[in-house]
Parts: sequence; structure tokens; C-alpha cells
Amino acid sequence: MEKIQSEVGVGWVKLERITIDPEVMGGQPCIRGLRIPVSLIIKLIAAGRTNKDILEDYPELEEEDIKQSLEYAAWTVSEKVLPVTL
Repeated sequence: MEKIQSEVGVGWVKLERITIDPEVMGGQPCIRGLRIPVSLIIKLIAAGRTNKDILEDYPELEEEDIKQSLEYAAWTVSEKVLPVTL
């Protein structure tokens, strides 16, 4: 069976380190196909963990993984909802 995994593009930027695979973590956006969801990185940062802390706890991660996780999160919350008048 062919493995389905795609990189994420947000606006004009392609985030090659953020992947979505229906067979990994239920299709959540993850770091490079690993079982480390973007949401975990964001939660760790929100809890006060530094990049250094995260990289020590998850040695398979790189600084760019954290940066792209933040870029992805920023993109998802910046989507605008415009009212439609009929």
C-alpha cells in the first residue's frame, strides 16, 4: 500500500518539516513524519519550556522544527472569518 504523507504549505511558504499522514497520530500535523505533533511543541512553549529544554527532551528534533511549528500555529490562528450578507 502506498504511504500517504504530505508537507504543509501555508500561504506563500512551504513548511517542509510539518507533515500530515493519516496513519501517523491520527493525521495530526507532525514534525517530519515523527510521532511528535506540532500541538505538543506549542503546548510545551506555552508551558514555559525553552527551545533548549525541548531539544534536550526530544533529541530527534532540531531548532528549525520548533520554528516551523510556531509558523504553522501562527498561520492556523490567523485565518479570518468574514461575515457574508445576503
